[in-house]
Amino acid sequence: MMPPHNPPRGLLALLVVLVGAVCARTGPELARVDAAERSPFFHLRQRRPESVGPAEETLEPEEIREVRIGYFGPSDPSDPVFGHMWRAAELAVELANQQGGLSGKPFRLVPAWSANPWGTGVRQLVRAVYEERLRAIVGGVDSASTHLAEQVVAKARLVLVSPACSDKTANLAGVPWIFSCLPGDHLQVIPLARAIARGRPRLVILAAADQHDGRLFERELTAALARHKLTPHYRFAFASQALETEQLVRRVLAARPGTVAVAARAGASAQIVSALRRGGFSGEVFGGMWMARRRFLEDAGPSAEGVVFPLVWTRSGSSEPFVRLFRQRTGHEPDYAAAHTFDAVNLVIEAIRRAGLNRTRIRDAVAQLSPWGGVTGTIVWDPVGSNTRPVALGTIRDGRVELREGPPASTRVKPASAETKGDALR
Repeated sequence: MMPPHNPPRGLLALLVVLVGAVCARTGPELARVDAAERSPFFHLRQRRPESVGPAEETLEPEEIREVRIGYFGPSDPSDPVFGHMWRAAELAVELANQQGGLSGKPFRLVPAWSANPWGTGVRQLVRAVYEERLRAIVGGVDSASTHLAEQVVAKARLVLVSPACSDKTANLAGVPWIFSCLPGDHLQVIPLARAIARGRPRLVILAAADQHDGRLFERELTAALARHKLTPHYRFAFASQALETEQLVRRVLAARPGTVAVAARAGASAQIVSALRRGGFSGEVFGGMWMARRRFLEDAGPSAEGVVFPLVWTRSGSSEPFVRLFRQRTGHEPDYAAAHTFDAVNLVIEAIRRAGLNRTRIRDAVAQLSPWGGVTGTIVWDPVGSNTRPVALGTIRDGRVELREGPPASTRVKPASAETKGDALR
């Protein structure tokens, strides 16, 4: 057996010196490489999806009798939740046809919907795209149904302008055909979280676990609150379809909250807010944009007073002609969902007038119309087709939606010029 080899102490000392010198030189370089490896390959919201479609399509207005625009949502004006959106879409088309349509050919809405949008509803939309030769689609009526319509246009290659989707992931799927008129949840929660965090309250969050929109809003709000170093003391998840309001509220009040935030659509939010007030809760109540819906105001009644929510539509002088017309036709004040539907249809109509009937060019025209001034304000697309308009805070006073706090001056979008404004009401 060979005896163990022990290197001289001088050699070991030399090796230590050499290794230290190498580490001293390469340490910063290795740190830079490591930082580069940790950085993302690209940011989805900064990467514009490529639009590829039937550019060879050369259909001319004289070859058709009418210009058909799909509408993915209920077309029953008496629908208690979405009927007013359909009325706003009809009003936009009526005004456009009074101005001559497209070279004398009228625009027509082609509705596609069912009580089961995931099954029969989306099949009807696919059938309408190919059998009715739609030029574009407006819809859906919320974030979940917009995702369904997005799957259709990704294959059929025609533009989808959504008036009611606030889920940012709809525009981050790499589909160049979708545009969202509503500012996303990630923008809506910025002023809301700032307002909640001011008082460092004992916060309780209630989230509708069975609502796509409510879950995502609650997730964005929790993340925004974390940036203010505020964590909810309790979180209650509930099923809005089987809501035991009184039992839920008893559990909430037992937690002794100073502030309550509700992440649920209009109907469920109204039930919870009403039960909180009946239970004696006098603290601040915050919620999602759904608290500005007509249904919330009607269902919550006096309990709606003082609630705080993201205000995605602030009425102004330029929106009053639309408000007046809508009130004359329906007997009701329009809410933000009706106003954004009106804008979505007008955007599509203006794009068709500029681009003709080629569906790829219509999509490009929608993108190029930004910044576009509608009744909801200025719509400015980011590279993935999301509206970047900053969001204010609203509240309810004397049964009416009012501005509580505007967005920070540094984030406000400049109004669109007269050349880019939709002229349906002029």
